[in-house]
Amino acid sequence: MNINIAPFTMDIYEKVLALWKESKGIGLSGADSKERIRSYLERNPNMSLIAEDSQGTLLGAVLCGHDGRRGYIYHLAVQSGLRRKGVGRKLIQECLARLKAAGVQKSHIFIFEDNAGGTDFWKGIGWTYRTDIRVISKDIE
Repeated sequence: MNINIAPFTMDIYEKVLALWKESKGIGLSGADSKERIRSYLERNPNMSLIAEDSQGTLLGAVLCGHDGRRGYIYHLAVQSGLRRKGVGRKLIQECLARLKAAGVQKSHIFIFEDNAGGTDFWKGIGWTYRTDIRVISKDIE
C-alpha cells in the first residue's frame, strides 16, 4: 500500500473529525472543535499529520506538538480496515522525526486506561508504559 504523509491542515478537518468519532479509544471534547484544532495547528505548524493513499483517501491522522521541551501526541487514528498495515507506525515515525528536528528529546501520549488495543500498539512500537506518573486535570472554562 502506498502511504503518503502530509501535514494536517484545516481543509481536511471534517474528514479527520469523522475518523476520530468512529475510532474506539479516542476521547473527544470541546478542545477538538474546529476553532481549537485550528489554534493547535497554528501553534505547532507542520507537526500534526495525515496519511492518505495515492487517490487522496484519508487513511489516518494524528495531532502532534510540543512545548519546546516535551512532545505530545494525541488522537492517533487509522481507518478500522487498515489497522496493522503500518499506517499508524508511519505517522508516528514522522511525528518523532519532526519533534527531533525541533530539538525535542522525549514525547508523551495520553491514552485511556481501558484502551487495551491502544496500549498494545504503543508498547509494540517501543513506547514505555509509565506507572510512576499520573495525569491530573482541571477544566478552567
